[in-house]
Amino acid sequence: MTALKYSRQRESIKNFLMHTSSHPTADMVYLHVKETFPNISLGTVYRNLNLLADMGEIIKITTPDGADRFDGRTTPHYHFFCNECGCMMDLDMAPLSQINEVAGQNFEGEIDSHTVTFYGKCVSCLHHDTKATAV
Repeated sequence: MTALKYSRQRESIKNFLMHTSSHPTADMVYLHVKETFPNISLGTVYRNLNLLADMGEIIKITTPDGADRFDGRTTPHYHFFCNECGCMMDLDMAPLSQINEVAGQNFEGEIDSHTVTFYGKCVSCLHHDTKATAV
């Protein structure tokens, strides 16, 4: 396999994801990276995001709103997706390794890992709903 050529654009994308907790879409990454590389195309951002995800350097998260999100934090952790406003955030909880064992009890293969996304309403949307009903 050929070594991957270094790319300042790819490095900028990865660096942005490593320093944000917002789980941005490809469009959001594009708008950020475009500030440094005005001539970068959206296609280049998509290709680099998918390449970084394939290499395991970032995580690609599929969401119900159809827009994949990207996360620079690759250590095992869980996510929350707000069904109302579409925000995605990390949940502050320890990974539940026993899920692999429970899932494997009636499965003949071997389970190495899992991903979990919880769905509901974020605190901002809950507060917004509370204020709306109080009026």
